Amino acid sequence: MNLRTLDLNLLLVFDAIHGERSISKAALKLHLSQPTVSNALARLRERLGDPLFERSAQGMLPTAKAKRLADPIRQALTTLERGLRGDETFDFAQADREFVIAVEDYGEAVILPGFTRWLAEAAPKLRLRIRAESSAQLKAELREGAVDLALDYFALPESVYRNKCVMTETLMSLSRPGHPELGERLSLEQYLEQRHIVLGGPSNARPMIDLALAKRGLQRRIAVTVPHFISMPLLVQSTDMICTLPRRMAQLYADNFRLRLHAVPLRTPQFPVYIMWHESLEADAGHQWFRNHLMAFCQGL
Repeated sequence: MNLRTLDLNLLLVFDAIHGERSISKAALKLHLSQPTVSNALARLRERLGDPLFERSAQGMLPTAKAKRLADPIRQALTTLERGLRGDETFDFAQADREFVIAVEDYGEAVILPGFTRWLAEAAPKLRLRIRAESSAQLKAELREGAVDLALDYFALPESVYRNKCVMTETLMSLSRPGHPELGERLSLEQYLEQRHIVLGGPSNARPMIDLALAKRGLQRRIAVTVPHFISMPLLVQSTDMICTLPRRMAQLYADNFRLRLHAVPLRTPQFPVYIMWHESLEADAGHQWFRNHLMAFCQGL
């Protein structure tokens, strides 16, 4: 095989199909159409005299020859990528750059205040733009570079997105200190008798606490549905209603609004909090520095 006569772009296609086990997913990763990737694979098959990949219930499985080629091709491409990227470094102390983060209420209240204080000292010229997360547009905004990072409870499944679980959460409830029916300990019977403030969401999504109650054939009394978590402590403070929300947020609101914390009186699973970004920013030195410190900060909470 004479490399001078081989279209080296075909090796990118080979590497993507081998990694994704799918022509359609490889096309998405390479930002090419599916027919283009299929044609490239056909050309490579002809040049190498081997089918390379065979369709199966588990996807496109590599042949014996493809398995032998996979590691050398990946190593060669990695070497090229590093060479083209150069020894790029990020001078965080002097960098004048803006990072855009998409978050919901949780990230805004629990994570960003402390991280912003740290960032102001470590990299005073960096700027943050905080965007309200819109799940319908998030993937496109990450892909197009309108958003650098996102914080959410749900990972993005496509292989072009990177998802890192940085913490896990549980639930706690809040009531006002002078609540006439509640003491320090909240029983399940009391929990069901109270009027609840809940966070609104998609019609097909139910809060974790309601799913846990439904498994027991139980249901709480929903009195008010609000669009943001921040409404909850304000309403709890001035009424006899209670609310249930993530533990770190509940602790923050309890301190700031002088509310009483209660353990939720039934077992609920822990849930993850993810930081997400698009693969196109994986090797960006500035983005790498920023996300690594944000992940470390979250893991220390």
